[in-house]
Amino acid sequence: MRWILIAALAVTVTTAAAAQRSHVGPHFAYNFDFDEAAIGAQMHLPIATAVELYPSFDYYLTDGFTLWGFNGDLKFRGLGTPLYFGGGVNFLKSGSTSDTGFNVFGGFERRWGMTHPYIEVRGIFHDNNNSLQMAFGLNLTLF
Repeated sequence: MRWILIAALAVTVTTAAAAQRSHVGPHFAYNFDFDEAAIGAQMHLPIATAVELYPSFDYYLTDGFTLWGFNGDLKFRGLGTPLYFGGGVNFLKSGSTSDTGFNVFGGFERRWGMTHPYIEVRGIFHDNNNSLQMAFGLNLTLF
């Protein structure tokens, strides 16, 4: 009986430790209101069991002008589910103008081994410009 308890504890600790690793990866996004595709990257930095610091960057594939965005978010994962949600600060830079707003998001991430594919919907809110964006990406576990 003692060995069963030790094995169960080892599996629990190993699973919790794997969930507490940092992740990084690329993504492809489409912003429906800008009518522009974007490429970018994100990083997951664990803070607590189900809370991560979640910075991300988007470079929009525009014609004739430069548009990029940065998000500084907190991500909350549902324990035992592949669903997550969160929000934070959004910074957009277009040419010589910049604007700071906020964003909220939700998504579905599958944690298989070292790779974690995901799909996410994000609302981006600024004083004069609100938009909806969908992203598909792959997170890779860092050691």
